[in-house]
Amino acid sequence: MEWVNAVLQGTLLGGLYALFAAGLSLIFGVMRLVNIAHGDLIVLAAYLGLTIAVGLGIHPLLALAIVVPVMAALGYALQRGILNRTMGDDILPPLLVTFGLSVIIQNALLMGFSADPQKLQAGDLETASLTAGGLTIGVLPFLMFATSVAVIGGLQWMFYHTALGRAFRATSDRQDVAQLMGLNRAHVFGLAMALSLAVTGIAGVFLGIRTSFDPSIGGSRLIFGFEAVIIGGLGNLWGTLAGGVIIGIAQAVGGQIHPSLQLLAGHIVFLVILAVRPRGLFPKMEG
Repeated sequence: MEWVNAVLQGTLLGGLYALFAAGLSLIFGVMRLVNIAHGDLIVLAAYLGLTIAVGLGIHPLLALAIVVPVMAALGYALQRGILNRTMGDDILPPLLVTFGLSVIIQNALLMGFSADPQKLQAGDLETASLTAGGLTIGVLPFLMFATSVAVIGGLQWMFYHTALGRAFRATSDRQDVAQLMGLNRAHVFGLAMALSLAVTGIAGVFLGIRTSFDPSIGGSRLIFGFEAVIIGGLGNLWGTLAGGVIIGIAQAVGGQIHPSLQLLAGHIVFLVILAVRPRGLFPKMEG
């Protein structure tokens, strides 16, 4: 039963990793952009949630009503003001710019909040659990997993059933043709980044509730997100969820074998899958 419980907890943890990865998968699918600052933007969202929750005296989940639109606005401004100027055939300029942005965010958070670990206080939600058949299901992990499924399902529906989704797909397939057909590529890219950082805002608040955070942890969140995206298949949103779950289960089972294997097990599984299936498990998007 301990092993079954470890798999269950790993599956629920995978929901959080899928939230880390969904924004990465979205912007790569639309504009082939690899955002090195993605992990630091998750941490920025966590600090924004902390500031709002403490400043207004509200529950961290209620702070999402402010965090999500603020992060979306930041994403649109970032894309239109900076990243669009670097987009082109050469992938190096946007990589360098997002790397620089990562350094700026880390140091700005360090100056504003110090290096002391912080945490969002969610009260009874953090310890509430349900027991069924000898298995314990935490309410918070279940909520994170359900949210990741809802977010990814919503993004998938948006891609294939809305005008915005058609604009994303058209721009992704042929940017030059989409531009000739009247689509404003810069605006479409801005909306894609806004949507990406809106999801990042949700991930950041859940991260802050689940564990302590400080300005330096963005890199590890970025790695988890990248691994989930690559395991699932670049551009496949449901594959991203599967990738997050695989990493979560690998970490939980590794931790069950020995605590020191928890993080290493996830990386080993990633490398094995990458060696066997270089394009990921589900490389094509399915409608």
